[in-house]
Amino acid sequence: MQDKLTNLLKNSYSPYSNFKVASIVVMKDNNIFSGVNVENASFGATICAERSAIVSAISAGYKKYDFEKLYVMVDSDKISSSCFLCRQVISEFFEENKEIVLMNKNGDYKTYLVKELCPVPFNDNDLNI
Repeated sequence: MQDKLTNLLKNSYSPYSNFKVASIVVMKDNNIFSGVNVENASFGATICAERSAIVSAISAGYKKYDFEKLYVMVDSDKISSSCFLCRQVISEFFEENKEIVLMNKNGDYKTYLVKELCPVPFNDNDLNI
């Protein structure tokens, strides 16, 4: 997976931060979807790599809890965590015991369970509907 992520980093559109991020989501049926961060001059319109990959899977017809694992690589020597917007989306589509693998550009990694990255998620139980 490291080589795929390293190659995918080249597709990042990050002219403002130069912080390239690539992500690959593995589905329960072993299909994979990829994503990269896509920045925008209006920073709020920026799309993170994690959400890009997840939305690609949803666009292909996958549903909540069809997700098995998420890999995220940053073009840095440090291992970075997903932002809180991404953590919210991850907690919506992944079961809490699924793994999120965070990597740096050298292939060093840390693995977390969704429930560790999102210990108190906002979910459908919080809605009054």
